[in-house]
Amino acid sequence: MSGKLYLCATPIGNLEDMTFRAVRTLSEVDLIAAEDTRNSIKLLNHFNIKTPMTSYHEFNKIEKGKHLIEEMLQGKNVALISDAGTPGISDPGEELVQMAYEAGIVVTSLPGACALITALTISGRSTRRFVFEAFLPVDKKERHSILEELVNETRTIILYEAPHRLVKTLNALHEVLGNRRITVCRELTKRYETAFLTTIEDALAFYTDSEPKGECVVLIEGRTREELKKEEQERWAEWTLEAHMDYYLGQGLSKKEAMKLVASDRGVSKREIYSQLLEQE
Repeated sequence: MSGKLYLCATPIGNLEDMTFRAVRTLSEVDLIAAEDTRNSIKLLNHFNIKTPMTSYHEFNKIEKGKHLIEEMLQGKNVALISDAGTPGISDPGEELVQMAYEAGIVVTSLPGACALITALTISGRSTRRFVFEAFLPVDKKERHSILEELVNETRTIILYEAPHRLVKTLNALHEVLGNRRITVCRELTKRYETAFLTTIEDALAFYTDSEPKGECVVLIEGRTREELKKEEQERWAEWTLEAHMDYYLGQGLSKKEAMKLVASDRGVSKREIYSQLLEQE
């Protein structure tokens, strides 16, 4: 009978965020696969966990993944942990989960600390709908391309960033997204945890003069549908009424159907469009 893969969330700062279930599971499995065994041994020692460890990280995830799958196929239970937070969320794990399912191995996740959710809940930004982009690409062209896709995003946008790259990322955000309201969260769950509710421009000014410390989560306010609708109406308003009508008439629509769409595009009533057309005849 095959073993099982356990994805165990570990604290992102405060060790008291380790769950009882995670401690028990890490003590009971046959093997712990850790992103950095030198870092994880401190956690295991703190909770007196004696389970053997092996490294599983970005640079050995394929070959070591195959080895771990073989171990589980032979009946061993394996727990996967990252340096902090939930495995698979901007940390190694996604590929191992896929390999496990392909091999018919049962996978379960032990919920716990996750920086993006922790930051979202204290951000003061909308929590109803959000999109997680993790770390933006280092390549400038690729980063710009991704940000361009987010220009009209209505959900709260969540990014991870290292402190030494925060100013560069804020500059990129300002260049593409403009001066949005944002929250910069740092040192989550730790003694000096902060949630800085500000704007991109003010954050740039602050962190240019005051070097940030600790891993950062940046939460960017999404655009409202009203803003997007207004911008669309303003773009249509740049067209002459005749050109706007011709645009739809050229698609084979009747004059009545074209007037209805033109009115909708411009945010006015169909009666108003009809009146303007009569005046121009």
